[in-house]
Amino acid sequence: MKIAPSMLASDFANFGPETRRMEQGGADYIHLDIMDGLFVPNLSFGLPVVKAARPYAETPFDVHLMIQEPAKYVQRFAGAGADWISFHLEATGDPAHTAELIRACGVHPALAVKPATPVERVYPYLDLVDMVLIMTVEPGFGGQSFMADMMDKVRLLRGRLLAENKSVLIEIDGGVNEETIAQAAAAGVDICVAGTGVFKAADAGEAIRALKTVAAQYEGRAPRRKEG
Repeated sequence: MKIAPSMLASDFANFGPETRRMEQGGADYIHLDIMDGLFVPNLSFGLPVVKAARPYAETPFDVHLMIQEPAKYVQRFAGAGADWISFHLEATGDPAHTAELIRACGVHPALAVKPATPVERVYPYLDLVDMVLIMTVEPGFGGQSFMADMMDKVRLLRGRLLAENKSVLIEIDGGVNEETIAQAAAAGVDICVAGTGVFKAADAGEAIRALKTVAAQYEGRAPRRKEG
C-alpha cells in the first residue's frame, strides 16, 4: 500500500516545510486538493502554492482537481510541478480529451469519481488513464467519516482491471485511518490518501508506517493483475 498524505490537513502557514516533513516521514505521494468553491463548496489553494511547495520535496505530487472545466488548467498545474493530475468525471463533458491533455504534458492522468457516481462510468476511459480515484467521502472538506460501501466500487473496478489485465492504479480519498485502511487493502486499493491521522500525529513517519503495516496484513486478499 502506498500512502499519500493530504496537504489539506497540513499547517498552511508552513506549507513547504510540511511537504518536506511528509517526504521525510516516508510518504509515497504528496496529495494536493485543489478546490474552486464551485465544483465543491469549499476553497483550498491553487497554482502558486503548488509551485512554491515543489522545491521542498522530490516525492511525486498527486494533484487532485476538484474544479469545473479542469482541461483549462492542466497545463498550468503540470508546469507548477504536478506528477499526477486527477480530474473529476462529473466536472467535464469530455474526459478523454482532458486525459489526453494531461498525458501530453508529461503527467500521469487520473480520473476521479464522487460517491454517488457509478464506477462503471469510468470503464470507457481505462485505456486513457493511469489511475482511478474513488472518493470515500463527499469531496470538499477534510475530516469526514469513511464510506465503507465505496469498497464495493473498488472491488468492481479491481475485477474489471483483472479481467482486462490492465495496470491502472486504484486510489481512495477520505476517512483513512488504521481501521479503514484494512478494508481498503482487502478490497484491492493501491494508494490511500490520509489526512488528519498523519498530520496530527506526534510522529508523521510512525503514523505512515503504522498504516502500511496494517494494510500489509490484508493486501493479499484482493486479486491482482496477471503478470506477463
